[in-house]
Amino acid sequence: MDVKTIINVRRVCERIIGLEVSLPNAPPLLLIKGSRGFIMCGYLNISVADKLGLVAARVVGVRTIEEMLEKNIVEVTAKAKELGIKEGMKVKEALKLIV
Repeated sequence: MDVKTIINVRRVCERIIGLEVSLPNAPPLLLIKGSRGFIMCGYLNISVADKLGLVAARVVGVRTIEEMLEKNIVEVTAKAKELGIKEGMKVKEALKLIV
C-alpha cells in the first residue's frame, strides 16, 4: 500500500485555512474555514449545514482552493445571510465575514 498525502491544509489568509481532500477518481473535496463559518464545494450539503444553524456557503465547479477564491457563491445558510453573505458574492469577499 502506497502512503501518499490525501489531505492538504494551507493558510489562505489570516485566520482562514483551506482543506483539500484527495478522492479516488474524482475531483478533491474542498473547504475553506474561518472562525465564524466555512465555504464548501459542491460535494457538501447546504441544507444540512442550515439545519445545524451553521454559517456556511457553497460554490460549485471547482478543483482547487485557488479556483474557489475566484468563484461566486451559489447557496448560503440563514446564519450566513445574517452575517451579510449572499448568493452571487465572490468567495474572497465572503472570507472577510467569516474570519
